[in-house]
Amino acid sequence: MELRPAQFERQLGAEPLRPAYLVAGSEPLLVQEAADALRARAREEGYGEREVFDVDADFDWNRLSQGMASMSLFASRRLFELRMPSGKPGKEGAEALREYCAKPPPDTVLLITTQDWSRKHAGKWTEAIAAAGHLVVFWPLKSHELGDWLQRRLRSRGLVATPDAVQQLADRVEGNLLAAAQEVDKLALLAGGSREAIDAVRMEQLVADSSRFDVFAMVDAALAGEPARAVRMLAALRAEGEQVAGLMPMVAKEVLALCKLSRAAEAGRLAAAMRELHVWESKQAAYRRAAERHPPSRWEAFAAECGRIDRSAKGRGDGDPWLQLERLLVAIADARARRLLAS
Repeated sequence: MELRPAQFERQLGAEPLRPAYLVAGSEPLLVQEAADALRARAREEGYGEREVFDVDADFDWNRLSQGMASMSLFASRRLFELRMPSGKPGKEGAEALREYCAKPPPDTVLLITTQDWSRKHAGKWTEAIAAAGHLVVFWPLKSHELGDWLQRRLRSRGLVATPDAVQQLADRVEGNLLAAAQEVDKLALLAGGSREAIDAVRMEQLVADSSRFDVFAMVDAALAGEPARAVRMLAALRAEGEQVAGLMPMVAKEVLALCKLSRAAEAGRLAAAMRELHVWESKQAAYRRAAERHPPSRWEAFAAECGRIDRSAKGRGDGDPWLQLERLLVAIADARARRLLAS
């Protein structure tokens, strides 16, 4: 059945593992921690062997069926993992998963994780997984949900904070759950053992400013399709005294990578290309959306624009490089803003 995240946590501790699990969502931290919890439960139940498959457009689904059919020399219970970043198994994969769920092998658990998900991904193969096991989807947290998430995270580390302090922490991490988790862990080290609630003043003293803007976060925001956030970060970098000429090498590096990824997406080998470029797993969903947002010709135009901005920043071109860079970021983030570069 399909479970909400809280139901999934309770299920893990209340009943034996099911034959199949699909843990999906575009928030890497939540997907990773849910998968880690399932792996830990599998170890507790004696699943001593683990085999991992990375699924891309070239994946041979016979590898999965052959692996499950083979006898294990080391353990009687086995955990098979499918890392499927796109959330799309294709026709052959969907059929293979349906066949598995129709007659799952004994003493075997199949865990599928994906970091790109919407309701369009669902189909008969997800229905088969929900019938044989559980499907849990971690939807991105809304801004008004972040405070409750932080409170639960703090309580899990033995900490209590006032609403004002929690709001201050939420403002600092700007929805970045990975940064939020790191800050909560830091708080547990610095304030652990204290029974007093952390107030806003104490929070200010304890927590580093995780929302500090840098060029990498700015580019990530543009790739994620968040133009307003990218522009806000650019303004903060300018206020901190950064220069466009110093920012452009990092911006151009990411744009050139997307040139390659968009061409790979058209050829159906995006997952392989991301491995070749060493794209971190936590960033693959954002890179996938960015590669599919614009055609290769558009990314090549962005790369050419990077050159023009760099020349302007170094006094060898016309125009305001800050305005040019702002327009480039907005155009990258929003396909509807493509005319900005022509103005």
